[in-house]
Parts: sequence; structure tokens; C-alpha cells
Amino acid sequence: MIISKGARRVAIYAAVALASALAGAGSVWVGSAAYFARRVLTPEPSRPDDAVVHVVHSDSVTLSATPDTTVPGRYGLWLDGGSGHARTGGVLAVDHRRGRVRRELLGVDSGHLVPGPARFNGYYWGQDPRRDLGLATEDVTVPAVLGPMPAWIVPSEHGDGSRWAVLVHGRGARRIETLRAIPALHAEGLTCLVPSYRNDGEAPLGPDGRYNLGLSEWRDIEDAVRMALARGAKEVVLVGWSMGGAIVLQFLDRSPLSRVVSRAVLDGPVVDWGDVLRHHAMLHRVPSPVAYLSTSLMGKHWARYLVGVSESVDVARTNWVQRAEELDHRLLLIHSRDDEFVPVGPSEALAVARPDLVTFEPWSLARHCKEWNVDPRRWERVVRDFVAQ
Repeated sequence: MIISKGARRVAIYAAVALASALAGAGSVWVGSAAYFARRVLTPEPSRPDDAVVHVVHSDSVTLSATPDTTVPGRYGLWLDGGSGHARTGGVLAVDHRRGRVRRELLGVDSGHLVPGPARFNGYYWGQDPRRDLGLATEDVTVPAVLGPMPAWIVPSEHGDGSRWAVLVHGRGARRIETLRAIPALHAEGLTCLVPSYRNDGEAPLGPDGRYNLGLSEWRDIEDAVRMALARGAKEVVLVGWSMGGAIVLQFLDRSPLSRVVSRAVLDGPVVDWGDVLRHHAMLHRVPSPVAYLSTSLMGKHWARYLVGVSESVDVARTNWVQRAEELDHRLLLIHSRDDEFVPVGPSEALAVARPDLVTFEPWSLARHCKEWNVDPRRWERVVRDFVAQ
């Protein structure tokens, strides 16, 4: 078939226009992927209030009913924009028509509990081991490459100082997240060291001021373990929540000091960041190709400035289901099947892949890292049994 010069010219113009459109669309997709990656890796200096206090009585508080505030258990309540704190207990009544829930009021630690905005959380305690638990506490700083990192040392009355636990909080959390674990660990004679780490709001910023999903934060935990050894530790147990679990797994893989670690307890852990990122992309209606491209960009050396990191974040290196054969430490995985933030699937899969090393304790009802809150007696029994072995 013979094509006229005019038709050929039209076809060329159409091809150029199509190529330009595709290039423009590609730029949009890359930009969207880079934006999603930055959101994942950027620390949040503060979190917005997510609940409303409607009525305060001497022994109860009525809150707006949400998926978090209606779950049984013991929880904390941030007041006054985060400067105050109260503790709540079991659910007393739920008013579905008005969208309210009445819970036990167990105490006001600081600030003013009055009707108005508040933030519900799983920390339960909101100050420090000394004021919340009545335990002798030494405020120390862990010497680290980035600078001194604040930490607590909480000795146990039941041990000889040779067994230590290093407690690693999660993404966007603070050291107080870990207070729930200290009584159980103390009962087994473990001195508790609770460090901060880069970009968590207490420790110095990292080179890029971004989370590295455990791929750089493990170095700060290495410095904390080094301090424990200098203070007389002969054995170390690592305990991590959420991203803290991912940090612990990187430490066990990459630090020469992992030889002194006998076991690790991981609560709601990120066992595979790829799975978590896909979950959140779906929740926020991010197209699958954009989510995939975002994960890819994080791991590309050439894209680190686009993503805003000083070193690439290789998400594949955080997939411990795929890397299960590389593990050689005993792990206790505590994970709720109702975890809305870090899906339980990879924890279950890792337990199946390495039954020789992994003890899996599934929970129900509990939201992300709130297993202790829903059933503290069970949580403490499971942890004590594991660390005592």
C-alpha cells in the first residue's frame, strides 16, 4: 500500500504527539512514586488528635467511638496537644446511635482532662520508668556516630546484671512505647536499656533526616548494645515494636555484636517492608504501578536525591520471608490478625518457613502493636516464658 506524503506527515506528527504524551505521563508517574516514597520515609514531628473527649466523670471518660477507642483493653490518652496524659481502662458502654464510647478512667498523669480534642494511643504510660513504674532509672546518653542519643537504663532487682534487654520503639513512636514490656523483663532478671535512635525526635537526625526502614537505624542499636556490654552484659535480648522489629532484624543480620544476642521478641513487626508498602498503597488508593515504582526508586542509587535519602533504601533486603534461611537467632513474633497497619501475613509466613527458630503468638482484636493492651497477662506470660528459656 502506498502512503501519500501528506498522510506520512500526519502519522509522524501523531507519533511525536503520542511520545510526548507518554513522556509526560511517565514524568507524572515518577513524580507520584517519588512523593509516595518520601511520605513513607519522612518522620512526622507531631500527630494530629484523633479522638474527642465528650464527658469526664471521676471514674470514666466518654470518647468519640472509633475503630481504636472501642477495642477492649488499657490505653493512653494524650491531652493538651500531647503535653498531658491520661490512662483509660475497659469499655463500659458503647452508644452506637451517638457514636460514643464510655471507658474506665484509671488516672490522669499530667495535663487537664476536659472535653475537647485528644489522641488515643497504645503506650498506656506516658512519662518514664521512674514516674510511671516506680523503678530506679538512670538517664544516660549512648555515644553514637551521629552524636549522643538519650536512653534509659532500668536495672532489675532479680538479676545479677549479666542479662540485658535492649528495647527498640517503632516508627513515629517514642521510648515510652516500650514501658509496657519492662515489668515482664525485670521479672526474669533482665536490666532494660531503652535507647532513642536517629530521626525519632529525641536522638540526632541522620544525614538525610529520613527513616531508612531499619537499614541505617540498626547502627544506633549496635551502639546501645555496645554500651550494655561495657556495663557488664554477657547476654542481650532484643525487643522491637513495628519498625523496631525491622531494625532488630537488620542488626541481627549485619552487626558483629549479634553474637551476644540470645533471642529477640518482636511485637507487630515489619518482617517485609514491601508487603507493608503495598498494603498502605491500597489503603490510600495509590495505583499499583506507582507503588511498585516507588519501592523501586527507594532502592536505586541514582534516585536517592529524588527520594530524599543519602543512601538507597533496598526494600528487598527487608524481606525476611524470602531471606528466612539466613536467620540464626530465636525469635518470638507477637502479631495481631487485626493489625490494621502492619499486616500479619509475613509474620505467619516466616513462622512457617522457620519453625525451628520462630515462635509465633497470634492475637485477635488488637490493633497495631496493642497486643499487650488487649491482654497484658497473656503478653507478659508469653514473653517471660520465651526469655526465661
